[in-house]
Amino acid sequence: MIRQLAFDLPVRPARGRAAFFVAPANDLAVAQIEAWRDWPGGKLALIGPEASGKTHLAHVWAELTGAPVVQAAALDGTDLPALAASGAVAVENGDRIGGDGPAEAALFHLHNLMQAGGGALLLTARTPPRDWAIALPDLASRMQATATVHLSPPDDALLAAVLVKLFADRQLAVKPELIGYLVERMERSFAAAAETVAAIDREALATGHRPGIRLARAVLDKTGPEGR
Repeated sequence: MIRQLAFDLPVRPARGRAAFFVAPANDLAVAQIEAWRDWPGGKLALIGPEASGKTHLAHVWAELTGAPVVQAAALDGTDLPALAASGAVAVENGDRIGGDGPAEAALFHLHNLMQAGGGALLLTARTPPRDWAIALPDLASRMQATATVHLSPPDDALLAAVLVKLFADRQLAVKPELIGYLVERMERSFAAAAETVAAIDREALATGHRPGIRLARAVLDKTGPEGR
């Protein structure tokens, strides 16, 4: 069972099962990842905003299935039959190739190879397939026929867990009081959590102070009315 959560971060993110926190905001997505053998047509689109955990969950699925994780934009020029031969493939950022003819054609070919071989295909994106602006009609129809599952905005418990993990990814141990302070005052999004922790880390390095409420208040005061 996947236990904790992780995110699309640039700072040594932990991407194993033990780093994935399950909460109401993502429990349906986690359940779908774990039930991958039952995906309709052997494919699923995992939808969520920036820094919502798509990449981490894709890597958790890759660990479960042995799937390679590739960028949609990099499929052109890839040995697609060899990729499909793995039996499971995770394709990241499918929404970013709309209008890129070679990348669209490559994803279409990979999709068909996976279908023909009975493999499993996971796609991640910020928006549902209907909004990907795919120019290739056959690919557009296949993507729009793909089952989707969404990562929702975090509740208090999930946001707190996210903040703890983000600090840990930066080798920062913080007190529960700081986490509670941030949860009550910061913008409620995964991207904001990543940005806030990064800003606190920078301020701590610049001032030589350990991350705490006073330092966090100074950081939040710079972000706008939400932090004041």
